[in-house]
Amino acid sequence: MAQVSLRDLRKSYAGVEVIHGVSCEIADGELVVIVGPSGCGKSTLLRCFNRMNDLVDGVRTEGTILFEGASIHDPNLDVNALRSRIGMVFQKSNPFPKSIYENVAFGCRIQGINRKRDLDPIVERSLRAAALWDEAKDRLHESALGLSGGQQQRLCIARAIAVEPEVILLDEPCSALDPIATAKVEELMLDLKSRYTLVIVTHNMQQATRVSDYTAFLYLGTMVEYEETQKLFINPAKKQTEDYITGRFG
Repeated sequence: MAQVSLRDLRKSYAGVEVIHGVSCEIADGELVVIVGPSGCGKSTLLRCFNRMNDLVDGVRTEGTILFEGASIHDPNLDVNALRSRIGMVFQKSNPFPKSIYENVAFGCRIQGINRKRDLDPIVERSLRAAALWDEAKDRLHESALGLSGGQQQRLCIARAIAVEPEVILLDEPCSALDPIATAKVEELMLDLKSRYTLVIVTHNMQQATRVSDYTAFLYLGTMVEYEETQKLFINPAKKQTEDYITGRFG
């Protein structure tokens, strides 16, 4: 059984449909990237996975999203619990104006974990998992805003995994980073794949081929093709996909 299933998903804002009948299945432990031109609905689709779009007025959802076999739109579902199981890292790194330690501990405190003896190992484990421990261990109580851009993005990943999610969503996590920081985040993605399912939005075709198992090509809200990454890039089934990945349009 797929960990996440989208079935004829449609998303509308103020009566205008922006996601058109998207269907796909993502297995536990897969790393999936969503590619497509700017404004084609990639981030909107990503935010459907943990209902972040619910925070926008005038949103309507049709179709089904199943997470481990259960609908995420069940009226009895605790949305906050869903978002702790399906974490999100945004395009622009957004550390809170708190210490590095308190950034990582934030979600745990919301869940009622407040004792230092409980938080200390969680903070260390999360920073290690985000490949940031060695750079941050001597400055845990300094402001997170003093970190570099790449370090801030890895801190946001550490904050997301501190609450032990099962799926991590990343929206253009490297778009504002230099090549060295990008390489570190990509290495981190590959490492995290052994423990989490990852769904990533990216404009970077090379990054997609380097890190992902499956690639979804989205165009104007329609999923044109969803296939194993190597197969999609070497032998795409649709001419529209081929034109996009070879730079003929986009």
